[in-house]
Amino acid sequence: MNETGRPQDLTLSNPRADRVRKVAQLAGRPARLKRREFLVEGPQAVREALTLHQQRIAAGEPGIVHEVYASESCLDRHPELEPLAEGTAAYLATDEVLAAMADTVTPQGILAVCRFLDVSLEQVLDAGPRLVAVLCEVRDPGNAGTVLRAADAAGADAVILTASSVDVYNPKAVRSTAGSLFHLPVVLGAGTEEIVVRCKERGIGVLAADGYGQLNLDRLQDESAARRLGAPATDSGYSLEQPTAWLFGNEAQGLSEEQLALADHRVAVPVYGAAESLNLGTAATVCLYASARSQQPTV
Repeated sequence: MNETGRPQDLTLSNPRADRVRKVAQLAGRPARLKRREFLVEGPQAVREALTLHQQRIAAGEPGIVHEVYASESCLDRHPELEPLAEGTAAYLATDEVLAAMADTVTPQGILAVCRFLDVSLEQVLDAGPRLVAVLCEVRDPGNAGTVLRAADAAGADAVILTASSVDVYNPKAVRSTAGSLFHLPVVLGAGTEEIVVRCKERGIGVLAADGYGQLNLDRLQDESAARRLGAPATDSGYSLEQPTAWLFGNEAQGLSEEQLALADHRVAVPVYGAAESLNLGTAATVCLYASARSQQPTV
């Protein structure tokens, strides 16, 4: 920052500069993996990244934001971003430079370069999670980002993406999370069987979202509500109040028979209209919120 509070004294204006090209390379997976860095675009996502960065610095931990690039007009519209960027390598840049760096066709005036922030499966399980979303071979970045955002909104403790799932650091996936990537732990690359075995060892129930499941999500919620009220209730064999890991399958094929067999139960989200099924993001949101509501303390 310069003495006026604005980043750098000189505005980056050459869209063909080496620095600009290096940032733009992060739109590709090889550069991300080699440097263990990724792009974050737009005021909201950058704000969340910087907030987490400052929280970690305050706690004596390594920060996650390496560089910030912003236009004057963006900083005028979002003055709260300047103090959050204190301590990072922050640069003013022209719209042309930002367009050359960004993955989007119409950049939003600010982007950041962040380091990878995924954690290990053991770190998540050691924290005693009560609600976890597991994406099994989910390959669409928009879907992965949507589920991660839904998990964040439902108060889930972590999201796990198995091997063969999409790269969560893909720019589209990052944008789809709308900043939620910086709110809860993310685990990458674990195998479905390993995840299920480790969860069960920790007393975490495993449910598979399956349109042909024997259990009905509405019934599980009704039973949970009755128990919370102290009313008589039937028992389907699973309590949504307990710690739970939900398995969500690939967009096209869903969960494989092998993956379904690993779960304690297969649970169907009822469809009351003429739609054949729910898409992944919607089904995951419904399931996660059902568990989250059941796990809330009784008032």
